[in-house]
Amino acid sequence: MTEKILGINPAALPSGWCSLPETSDSAFSAGRNGVQAVVTPPDRKVEFVCFEDRVLAFVKSAMGYPAYYPLYCAAPEGPLKAVLMDLDGTTVRSEHFWIWIIEKTVSSLRGDSKFRLEACDEPHVSGHSVSEHLQYCIGKYCPGKSVEEARRWYFKHTNFEMNEILEGRGKKGAFTPSPGIKEFLYELKDLDVKIGLVTSGLYEKAWPEILDAFKTLDMGDPKEFYDAIITAGHAIRKGEPGTLGELSPKPHPWLYAETARVGLGIAFEDRHNVIGIEDSSAGVVSIRLAGFAAFGLGGGNIEDSGVQPLCHLVCDDFKGIFKAIESL
Repeated sequence: MTEKILGINPAALPSGWCSLPETSDSAFSAGRNGVQAVVTPPDRKVEFVCFEDRVLAFVKSAMGYPAYYPLYCAAPEGPLKAVLMDLDGTTVRSEHFWIWIIEKTVSSLRGDSKFRLEACDEPHVSGHSVSEHLQYCIGKYCPGKSVEEARRWYFKHTNFEMNEILEGRGKKGAFTPSPGIKEFLYELKDLDVKIGLVTSGLYEKAWPEILDAFKTLDMGDPKEFYDAIITAGHAIRKGEPGTLGELSPKPHPWLYAETARVGLGIAFEDRHNVIGIEDSSAGVVSIRLAGFAAFGLGGGNIEDSGVQPLCHLVCDDFKGIFKAIESL
């Protein structure tokens, strides 16, 4: 049963996965109280506690707020009711732009205009929340600085660059629609499938990106096209109200769960008629913890992170994903 839920046999782990004697918080130990094994993929972001008949996922947090969630079986079934899609890296190729903003932020924190991130930093500065990305960079590059100070620089750079893009002066190639995305979205419409757009990005960075992509694709108003759009809310700043988003983004399940249940009105009992499409490890885990089957798109960090076993399938392009959808 555990193998069916997790997608791997805890006793015969795929390359890069490893067994742990206990979870990072010492709440569960392998071989005690019914725990068969504690395993983790290569990126070590999530730890899976395997019992005979269930699996718990321990989502760690750079901000000090980890959480446990049940991992459900996720076998997609027809007829398909909804497709939930990630924004950055899946719908739009923009990860390098946002990594560049992180780099500029750290450069400002250090007072070093020549600062550059290293290639090994990429898995830690994409796919999660802004605060977690910044916390990682502070720990490695500027100990003693605070996340709050880093966020001020981050949003200063973000607001400037986004305004430049909206005015037509911004960084070239910042937001490029993914190959085949326009055809894929219209094919889903032809199947009368609801489409939800799901991003861990805060509204002020995500919405201009969505608008820019739809303008490039000549697809009209994204608010009219999508059946539901959810972002990680509005940033908390002094003197301004913020909304929940920094401690509950991917790989937590809430963005995908809310898009399906609240945005599209699909009950949890119908989760097998919903799939999620992602290019990142955090997104794949988020989809699975929300109870849906994850369809992976190549080009992100799914392979490097080692979370392929959590995916129903991984395809190089949208043509492969659509063929799989048609076969449901």
